[in-house]
Amino acid sequence: MTLQSTVGPTGSRAEYILEQDSVGYRVEAIALCLYFGRDAFAGAVRYYTSMTHLGVLWFIPDFVAFLCMATFAYRYAIKQSNPLAIFTLLYILFSLYIGYVFLNDYRGVLSSLKMIAPIFVGFCFCQRELKDYRFVLGFIHFLFYTSMIGLLWSSRVKFPWVGFEYESFGAARQAAKLWWTGGETRLQGFAADSTMAAYFVLIAFVFTAPRRSTLWCLFWAPIAFYAINHYATSKTAAGVLLVYVCALLCVRLFSERYRFGVLRNMAMLSFLCILIPILLMVAFAGTNMASISKSLFSLQDRVDNSWQLPFVYMAQLFPMGFLFGCGLGCFNYPHQLFSDKISYWVPVDNFYIGTYLMIGPIFVVFMIFVLLAVARTRDIYKLTAVVVMNLYTVTVLSYGPASGLLMIGFAFSEVFNRPARRAPKALYQRPGDTVAVQF
Repeated sequence: MTLQSTVGPTGSRAEYILEQDSVGYRVEAIALCLYFGRDAFAGAVRYYTSMTHLGVLWFIPDFVAFLCMATFAYRYAIKQSNPLAIFTLLYILFSLYIGYVFLNDYRGVLSSLKMIAPIFVGFCFCQRELKDYRFVLGFIHFLFYTSMIGLLWSSRVKFPWVGFEYESFGAARQAAKLWWTGGETRLQGFAADSTMAAYFVLIAFVFTAPRRSTLWCLFWAPIAFYAINHYATSKTAAGVLLVYVCALLCVRLFSERYRFGVLRNMAMLSFLCILIPILLMVAFAGTNMASISKSLFSLQDRVDNSWQLPFVYMAQLFPMGFLFGCGLGCFNYPHQLFSDKISYWVPVDNFYIGTYLMIGPIFVVFMIFVLLAVARTRDIYKLTAVVVMNLYTVTVLSYGPASGLLMIGFAFSEVFNRPARRAPKALYQRPGDTVAVQF
């Protein structure tokens, strides 16, 4: 589609925003590039920074993310006095305290704070359109090719970071080893594991395709699908890529005047994915789906364990969690690494279930505001991210590595945008002053 971006009398929309809010204008773009670069090359970065005793470089994106948290507080809580932004910051602090009570380890609190910081990088894109950050889009385009090259290369040689052990907050962790499922080898390329290698092929294609021709999309989509499905063997990422390409082609079948409306409707309908785990648990809980097909074993494990057991354990360990959540980090990697309740840790393979466990029922209220915000979002990249991440997070928690959570924050960021009753004159469109973005 072609999205017409309004331009003020003195320049682009980005320039207008810069004039209105110069503090931290590009910090979110810098943080996004740092996180994407680190996570896409996580295996290599971890290995070489450890070998050269420069491990502190690994945390540079996290330091910038904390700066984004401060920028978010200044822009939306202090400068704009946005009630939802103020409440979000206060509740995050409250949730950190609840998490400390549940995890019973100060290292878990530090890890939880580091875990949640990337979502504020995404939130800082509120009132900002990704197409205004051309260098970011160019960098993501670069990651699309390098991620596929990494997967292909790792099928030929064994990289030195495969199985490499390192420490994080005093806990030993390991870059994922090669493992086999259904007779296939899961490769990680330059990333730390195969899931993230597949994720970056997917997300880089998703953010590059809107600016490219249909011919480019039809040429590279099968190659990306093959890299994800054959080398990384990520069925989730491969399935989401297939759905996205079909949606992209479907939107482009419509005339220009209807395309944006179709995309926005897709974004709204994608929230129905939240119901998928609930429906699957009701329909198949206790059913031996693996007897039907071995490929359904992972789904059966999610239905019987990943999506249900955390609630059973919370009822035993922390009943007040049903009112306020069990705090940031519970049933997430801070719980796995630092809690004295490690025997009760269960991997939660769904973003909405995992977040509801940590935040509690107030998360439902927040999502109502998100739905209303998506209904008025004008950025096609944010609407596209809503569709893709809602599909992707059905079976993925997306809290670690950080880039997944960052993209969710980016997709939901307009929830902190309070539409002005009367737009500033600088935002009124003049004839011929448009910037086209193809979808």
